[in-house]
Amino acid sequence: MKLKPLIIGDLKAEVPIIQGGMGVGISLSSLAGAVAKEGAIGIISAAQPGYKDEKSFGEHSAETNFEALKYHIKEAKRISNGGIIGVNVMRASRRYDEYIKCCIDGGADIIISGAGLPIELPALLKDTNVKFAPIVSSLKAIKVLFKMWDRRYKTISDFVVIEGPKAGGHLGFSPEELEKNDFSNYDEEVVKIIEYVKEFEEKYNKSIPVIFAGGVYDRSDIDHYMSLGCAGVQMATRFVATEECDADIKYKMAYVNAKKEDIVIVKSPVGMPGRAIRNDFIKLREKERENVTKCYRCLDHCNPKETPYCITSALVRAVKGDVDNSLIFCGENAYRIDKIVTVKELLDELNN
Repeated sequence: MKLKPLIIGDLKAEVPIIQGGMGVGISLSSLAGAVAKEGAIGIISAAQPGYKDEKSFGEHSAETNFEALKYHIKEAKRISNGGIIGVNVMRASRRYDEYIKCCIDGGADIIISGAGLPIELPALLKDTNVKFAPIVSSLKAIKVLFKMWDRRYKTISDFVVIEGPKAGGHLGFSPEELEKNDFSNYDEEVVKIIEYVKEFEEKYNKSIPVIFAGGVYDRSDIDHYMSLGCAGVQMATRFVATEECDADIKYKMAYVNAKKEDIVIVKSPVGMPGRAIRNDFIKLREKERENVTKCYRCLDHCNPKETPYCITSALVRAVKGDVDNSLIFCGENAYRIDKIVTVKELLDELNN
């Protein structure tokens, strides 16, 4: 049986799956466009999309990123034949407001924002038709955001993404929480967030779908979270092992070849823990910090003199295929992937 469509305001995705944004360069126009073409929602990562233009990126990284981001939004729209294209913008990004403006100018349909609380996002999107969602991992976080948005802007988001502890990349939990908690009762937190959001649906007389992300691997996972009251899911890891994913084939094969014990929690320069494949780079960083000689000024709270490594450089090396000397983010279930498929094959598997 096919899944029910996902409706966000006046947008309708026939397949209630959002492809998670993955940077640097893992989800650009090729992947996002292919996903949206099949009726799901494609997401471009705003994390350093201009990395391919090495000279310009090295000298003027932000401006190069703005141009690349607008290009990829429009290209994804073209590939998808007008499908739903969004952008994931980290709140921890420097020049956050300019990235948001770039998404608007480029024609993005939705913006999803995490890695910090996007408190000012409603103001930045005022008088636009761009739909937006925060990424939260706790009831506490959504309460802070919704209460502030309600009081300050008299509005709330169009949908909400809950990111659980099994996600890849940066996680919305402290290292202590990840170490002490087995999260066996996390479904209870999901239900509490859904119930809290319902209060604002009534107040603002609009539907606010809640999407679950983090460790969603197959149809049974999707059915489970929809049975809790979610309107859809966000998936990232499974889309890496697709032909259309923007990453180098060696990056994709790192997922295919990964074993369960290879997937670990790492320390990130962003200040949050992250989940990645434990390769030679990670093993070396556990012993000593990298000598960072170039700063791309990408994050608000990153000091090149103190950071364990340059996250931009580590992620750029990864997307280019230097898989032993880089940071390879992945979800908890990446080791279950055993082959590369097309986006269509993957979505057909999940939706039938």
